[in-house]
Amino acid sequence: QVELVESGGGLVQPGGSLRLSCATSTPFFSIAKMGWYRQAPGNQRDLVATIIGSDSTDYAASALGRFTISRDNAKKTVYLQMNNLKPEDTAVYYCNAYIIGREFWGQGTQVTVSS
Repeated sequence: QVELVESGGGLVQPGGSLRLSCATSTPFFSIAKMGWYRQAPGNQRDLVATIIGSDSTDYAASALGRFTISRDNAKKTVYLQMNNLKPEDTAVYYCNAYIIGREFWGQGTQVTVSS
């Protein structure tokens, strides 16, 4: 079992920024495909961004240009820098790890964008 612990969510005004973190202790972190997903009430869980290795990234259209995913293999942590946040970004954000054919999820962190 791989434990993923998210942090960094909260309440922010439109146009503001937040940085989410997801820490793990798995020895396989450096080879893991890491990702962030989000789920708003009544909606399905959607992809936000993924990262493989240090610089192979993929983004949802809604995140492109505003969000940046990155990782620190020494700290076994993946980040999601979110800028120019909009009310429609309000959701629970989940960290995801895909390691050697298995998928793991964090418990989620709430992001609320409201004035």
